[in-house]
Formats: sequence, C-alpha cells, structure tokens
Amino acid sequence: MECMEGVLAGLPDFPDVGLLVGPKTFDDAGVFQLDDRLALVQTLDFFTPIVDDPYDYGQIAAANALSDVYAMGGKPLTAMNILTFPTREVDSSTVAEILKGGADKVHEAGAAIVGGHTLQDSEIKYGLSVTGLVHPERVIKNSGVRPGDAIVLTKPLGGGLIISALKAGEAGAEEVAAMVGVMKTLNRAASEVMVEMGVNACTDITGFGFLGHAYEMAIASKATLSFSARKIPLLQGTLRHAKMGLMPGASVLNKGFLSSSVRVEGDVSEDLFEVLFDAQTSGGLLVALAGSKAAPFLRKLKEKGVKDAAVVGEALEMGEVPLIVRP
Repeated sequence: MECMEGVLAGLPDFPDVGLLVGPKTFDDAGVFQLDDRLALVQTLDFFTPIVDDPYDYGQIAAANALSDVYAMGGKPLTAMNILTFPTREVDSSTVAEILKGGADKVHEAGAAIVGGHTLQDSEIKYGLSVTGLVHPERVIKNSGVRPGDAIVLTKPLGGGLIISALKAGEAGAEEVAAMVGVMKTLNRAASEVMVEMGVNACTDITGFGFLGHAYEMAIASKATLSFSARKIPLLQGTLRHAKMGLMPGASVLNKGFLSSSVRVEGDVSEDLFEVLFDAQTSGGLLVALAGSKAAPFLRKLKEKGVKDAAVVGEALEMGEVPLIVRP
C-alpha cells in the first residue's frame, strides 16, 4: 500500500477525458463517464488458488472481481477471464472447472463472459476483468462518509485465517464450508439495497483487511471511524485460529502498515484485534449511511438474505487518528 502510493503519485490524471474515479483515491473501481446518463465501472482482480476444489475457486475469484462493481453502486455488464497455469502440470479438466465456476457466477450476476486471455506460468492464477454500468450522479465512492453515519459490514471476517488454517491442516470441515459459502456469495443483494436506500460511502473488504479498507475510507472522507469490536461478525473458528498464531503473511503486513493509524480504547483482546487486519478474499461491503437509515437498511438486507450484516461502528469528525477500536 505504502509502495503503491509512491508509484501512483507519478502517474498522470485524466479528468479531461471523462474519468470520474481514477486510481489515486484507492477506490474499488475506475469510473468513466460516457454521457449524462451512463458511466462505465471497470475493475480487475485475480489470484492463486485458495481452496482445493477448482470449481469453487473459479466461483470465489469471480465473486471477488464482481464485488468492486457492486461496491461502486454499479451493475456488472461483461467480464473477461484472466488465467495463467503451467500447461504441462495442470490437466484440461481442472482448467475447465475453474472457468465453469467463474462463468456460472458471472451468469448469476446477470452479466456475460465475452472472452479473456491465458498465459503459461509456473502456477495457476485466475480472475476477471469486469465492466459495469452506473449513473454518473449515483456513483458510490469511498470518500462520502459524514460524521454521525452508521457503519455497516455485510459479511463476516476471518477468511484469511481459515485459509491459513486449511493449509496448516487445522481447519475443520464445517469452518471451511462456511468460509467457501461466504466467499462465493455475490455482494449483489447488498449493493441493490444500498442503491435503493441511498448511502454516503462504500468499499468492499478484500486483501487490505477490514481496518485497511476502513482506513482508506476514513482518509478519503477526512473522518475518523470508530468500531465496536464485539459487534463485528466473524466466521466460525476465526478466533481459535488467531489464538494459534495462524495469521497469514499479508495480514501481518496489514497490521504493520496500519498500527500507527489505529487507537484502541478499552479492553479489546489481542486475538480479536488481529482479526481486524486479516486479509480477506471476496469479503463484504463496508457501508456508511445516515444513522436514521441503519435499522431499515439492516431489515432490508436480511429480507434479501444478507443475514450476517451488522452495524459495527460510527463516523466521527476527524481526530488524531483515522481509526478507533473499542470493545
């Protein structure tokens, strides 16, 4: 993250050609205005396998890539496959299952696969480049948080720890099944409710972890976000694996980068605190909206099947640090 800030600082801006959201704000996707009524939402993401089943892997990778469009309040339109694999070591049936998983998830999103690109590599990597549509005046950015807003998280945390435990042979079958189910779930329903209700800001929780993406939201909005750790939903087994010291390397890096930006107030266990830095794949949406809308927002989410959604914090005027964690 710190490295990329320096890299992106030297790139040109493109406001004169219709770019509404570019890379320098660390938002979830780029937005390019076509006319008064339409703008393109564009993103891409890909990664190495995190589960053993190739079909599940394809679904998770697709849901993860599609999530960026949903976080901006857009609707996915088309997607293109990005795939690398060692051609002599991976059989065609495995590749077909990965692509089928991705295609089925894109179809579920109401979008279409229109092509893609493959490349020989030493390991499998799969994901999507996704294009969506949004009204130019209804783009939901990570920079709109207002003091007094309620902060809602729509999926439980802990995916990185469960994956780490799976690799170490420590994850139970029920824990893995629950994790895979959450990761395969589209953020479509949550996004549709978000657009219907009208919210102030949104981001999705992925590799930078819960506090990492909250940090980006706080900095972009010039606000402080205060969270109640006990209200944050967690996947089954998450705290157990944190106590075992199974934090993934990416999560450790997240904590190292963010520690000086977080103030802990009160008795928050170290295990729970570490989970807040856990690198996620296909995580939930982190949504900021007027406090008066929080209860009906949660009600509508649960009606749409987003059962783990919870109010996890509130927005304050910018203080000494961008993030506060309380019990």
